[in-house]
Amino acid sequence: MIYRFRVILDNDTDEAVFRDLEIREEDTLEDLHNVITQSFGFDGTEMASFYISDAQWNQGEEISLFDLSDDGSARLMNETRINDVAHEASPKLIYVYDFLSMWTFYVELAEIVEEAEGFDYPNLMFVQGQVPDAAPEKSFEAESDDDDSDEIEDGLDVDDYEHLDFDENWN
Repeated sequence: MIYRFRVILDNDTDEAVFRDLEIREEDTLEDLHNVITQSFGFDGTEMASFYISDAQWNQGEEISLFDLSDDGSARLMNETRINDVAHEASPKLIYVYDFLSMWTFYVELAEIVEEAEGFDYPNLMFVQGQVPDAAPEKSFEAESDDDDSDEIEDGLDVDDYEHLDFDENWN
């Protein structure tokens, strides 16, 4: 079977930037990583991870390109088949490329179809929008409550070193 994915760049512009891709269900997440990077014009040399996602796009288990864990327990893209993590019951993944720039993509399984005779897979079906020169800025702010009673006002000026209890030139 062939999985058709829509891969949407998370950006703050009005222009939608996405790619529609086809790939075999038994291919690995590393194969999907390769077609995503190629279709968006990246060289594919940066660290990347997929995250299993729920219906609200909450980030779940990480599946990484390389094992950077201390104990070698990381789940890897080249060992994970696409149909093991994406299917009709759980069609959403989050893909992050280049952890310094944090290119973030929403990957959603659009449909599952029969393999067409004479087609090569993976296949780039459709391109919409231009990829910006730099990754969109991310705002990592905590959710705020309406109750501000937890805020602490300490009155310290972080630029005023004279009143602090340490030597700013300690080294």
